[in-house]
Amino acid sequence: MTRMVNKRLVLKSLAGAAATSLLAPLSWAQNFPSRLVSLVVPYPAGGGSDVIARGLVGQMGKVLGQTVIVENQGGASGSIAAQKLLGDPADGYKVYVGSPNELILAPMAMAAIKFKSEDFRLVQKVANFTLAALVPAALPVSNMDELIAYAARRAKEGKPLTYGSVGNGSIYHLLGEQLSKVTGVPMIHVPYRGGAPMITDLVGGQIDLYLGAMGASSPGMVATGKLKLLAIISPERLDTYKDVPSVSDTPSLKDFRYSLWVGLLVKKGTPEPVVQALHQATTTAMKDPALAHTAASVQDVLAQPQTLAQAEQIYAESIAQYRAIAQSVNLKAE
Repeated sequence: MTRMVNKRLVLKSLAGAAATSLLAPLSWAQNFPSRLVSLVVPYPAGGGSDVIARGLVGQMGKVLGQTVIVENQGGASGSIAAQKLLGDPADGYKVYVGSPNELILAPMAMAAIKFKSEDFRLVQKVANFTLAALVPAALPVSNMDELIAYAARRAKEGKPLTYGSVGNGSIYHLLGEQLSKVTGVPMIHVPYRGGAPMITDLVGGQIDLYLGAMGASSPGMVATGKLKLLAIISPERLDTYKDVPSVSDTPSLKDFRYSLWVGLLVKKGTPEPVVQALHQATTTAMKDPALAHTAASVQDVLAQPQTLAQAEQIYAESIAQYRAIAQSVNLKAE
């Protein structure tokens, strides 16, 4: 009889310990955050993602009740920061500030990258980049129809147009490949290590075309006649560009509409209470009117806050869209 009682006590004790161990992660997750939170920007300070992140940290910190900082970790098209974050615990203290460029396209373009897009979860899409078609002032075209006709003539002469990007597999590379494919006009891709040297060469006429995000310096270069803005590619646009034609206004390019966003992502498997806390803090920060001005300063359009379910759908749709583009232009990992 005594043995049976002791056995019951042991089993009860073990069951209690098991329940406590299961509840422990939930307990700390519900108390999140208990220390500093980092927004990891996979580029040096000063870029669009960095500016957006710095516009978020103040309000996020107030909501979370903890200091939130920006941590810049550049290199390898954002993959170094992404891989490092995946090596950390899935606890929400490291939040990746990224876009489809780093998390969807880079793994398909760079054989050295081993992570998958699905290793991350989108907490909130914060802003949309303004994508545009820019050419040097000296290029004898003023709209997309003229650009296509001019590119076709140059190709027949054996001198195809060149277009720049920030690297193989970037969205800017794929947009150029897609433009070449849908128009049937061959063009030459010229990859750069970053946006600054590419824009310098575009202004100087060393390359003929850039399809990509409008940076903070682009409007000034257009205004002073150093560059021509032919059209807007993205559906979302700032009021500044309301009168600029859309690429899709050109009949042969009616479906040529692409978006590129920046958002906050965490490692897949981060506890739901932590994700919810980060989502609430980001959503509150996005309601600050100052953030819209911050985004506009780097030619970004502030996104409408989404629910977590909507964010999950946006990320899944982006993965499908960008993988389809990569497949259509036969992108190969190098």
